[in-house]
Amino acid sequence: MALKLWHCAGSRSIRPLWTMEEMNLDYELEVMQFPPRFVHSGYTDINPIGTVPFFTDDTPGGINVVQMTESAGISQYLVNRYGPTDLAVGVTEADYGEYLNWLHRSDATLTFPQTLVLRYTHLEPEATRLPKVADDYTKWFFSRLRSVELATEKHQFLVADRFTIADIAVGYALYLAESLGLAEDFKPNTSAYYARLKERPAFKKATSM
Repeated sequence: MALKLWHCAGSRSIRPLWTMEEMNLDYELEVMQFPPRFVHSGYTDINPIGTVPFFTDDTPGGINVVQMTESAGISQYLVNRYGPTDLAVGVTEADYGEYLNWLHRSDATLTFPQTLVLRYTHLEPEATRLPKVADDYTKWFFSRLRSVELATEKHQFLVADRFTIADIAVGYALYLAESLGLAEDFKPNTSAYYARLKERPAFKKATSM
């Protein structure tokens, strides 16, 4: 098997898993408990930083085995390496720059504050939780989420008038928000957009694993 993804339910590995499902690619999936660096024996031997996802591509005949840890980057690799596919936006398309911006915004701007909310409301022991930090970063997340509300005011998807991996990358941030109990505060356009994403069979499969 050329493609292998190490995955934890609910984690950012949903992005590349969803991408592979949309592309109907063959892959091997190793499902682990979170956090795998502590509970999955041998994981830090293959991924020393212990983060999720971890992805490899050892296509027969290749000189080097590709190893990746960044979820949106893996999705971008998949559409470029195993395309052509409408999930990608080409360099000659008008929305190419916006497409790249959404891919990077999905983690740096949207998922990042949520990870602090997750840590200080769920992962830390009760004695070391910091409600003020969680509240501040929840507000940060919603202030950045305005970009999604504006982008979906007149369009079903974020760029190029079609579903792309930009929607997968941002869609995961919305999924994480829902898991944190934040979806009830989505604005109308964002809520409708997320509902469309959740109807996709590949989303349903990726989030069920």
